[in-house]
Amino acid sequence: MKQTPRLLPPGQGIPAGRFRDPESRNERACPGDAKTNLLGMPRSELMAFFEDIGEKPYRATQVMRWVYGAKVTDIDAMTDISKSLRVHLKEIAEVRPPPFSAGRQSSDGVIKWLMYTERDQAVETVLIPEDGRHQGKSADDDGGSPTPNGRNTLCISSQVGCSLDCSFCATGKQGFNGNLSRAEIVGQVWQADRELRERGDERGITNVVFMGMGEPLLNFEPVLDATEVLMDDLGFGISKRRVTISTAGVVPRIHDMAARTDVSLAVSLHAARDELRDTLVPLNRKYPIAELLDACRHYLRGLGERRNVTMEYTLIEGVNDSVADARELAHLLTGLRAKVNLIPFNPFPEDRNGYRRPGPARVAKFQTGLLNAGVAAMLRTTRGEEIGAACGQLTGTVHDRTRRRIRYLARERTSVRP
Repeated sequence: MKQTPRLLPPGQGIPAGRFRDPESRNERACPGDAKTNLLGMPRSELMAFFEDIGEKPYRATQVMRWVYGAKVTDIDAMTDISKSLRVHLKEIAEVRPPPFSAGRQSSDGVIKWLMYTERDQAVETVLIPEDGRHQGKSADDDGGSPTPNGRNTLCISSQVGCSLDCSFCATGKQGFNGNLSRAEIVGQVWQADRELRERGDERGITNVVFMGMGEPLLNFEPVLDATEVLMDDLGFGISKRRVTISTAGVVPRIHDMAARTDVSLAVSLHAARDELRDTLVPLNRKYPIAELLDACRHYLRGLGERRNVTMEYTLIEGVNDSVADARELAHLLTGLRAKVNLIPFNPFPEDRNGYRRPGPARVAKFQTGLLNAGVAAMLRTTRGEEIGAACGQLTGTVHDRTRRRIRYLARERTSVRP
């Protein structure tokens, strides 16, 4: 019998008592209840797990088919596994997806869920569905060819809040509390895929982008483990072109990625010169643009000639959206296999910079400037804005241990927005 994890209403957390070690490759529980969470465990590690308990490695294949194919979490329901092994497994392991809230759906079809972690915190996960008529204008940056029946792109989170503080993004204004475990990362896809199929959408999740809350490359091991499960035929079977990791520019980890994976890479660039990017993306002060582009070239050397890197560029009126800015960006990308994803700025309540979204004519001029210079440039359609699900608007519920949120609120009380 299939067991469906309980969906919690917004604001209600999961029971206290469990914790996770985000730097560990194993999901843990509290002392005295040390069960291994099998969700999110890569196949090779799951095979080793069964060998360690004296079982044949093929048990991993059986479990993965139940967990990802049938969406079963009840070990007793895995009927092609012997009863004695099921009894033993229940003593030492579990399949525990993270609790999800009921989703909020916008008029354009975008759905946003809250995924609950421990201590009543929550991160946001966004589904961007598309039919075959709207290919190439969404948050999906995989670069693959359109599918006849469209696609379901899931934008997932990797951290509780974000340790970075990009000036145009609501997530950073919430502060930061920690990393998500690989079970919590994979669990977002597991829950969304299950719900889609229960609604009768047999496509399930076709594309995954790590563009939700957090900086994926600052939670490196759990994120890389999760990508293995996403691409595994016994997991979700998603093509490497349709799994995208987006980074604000953690240069050393881009080099590490080159030795570990060949998923699609997206970079939150947003400016073509260091002086401006230092303001928009403070991480640039540590890893300036020249180092970032060198890392991108290094990553691209391990991919096929038809693969490229996506440069995400949020257009902010009067800040980085002039024709001169477009020329500067085109010059910067000369010789690099790259395409540009243009994102008109999405307002959010915590913005204290007075940022504005440029008008359509100004956006069109910027895009035309790139195209005329030979740079592939796509305009991302703004979707989900009415439910706070557009790019840069995700917030969740974060117990900020950096006290950044408190500082922003104090600033709000003592200043007048321009």
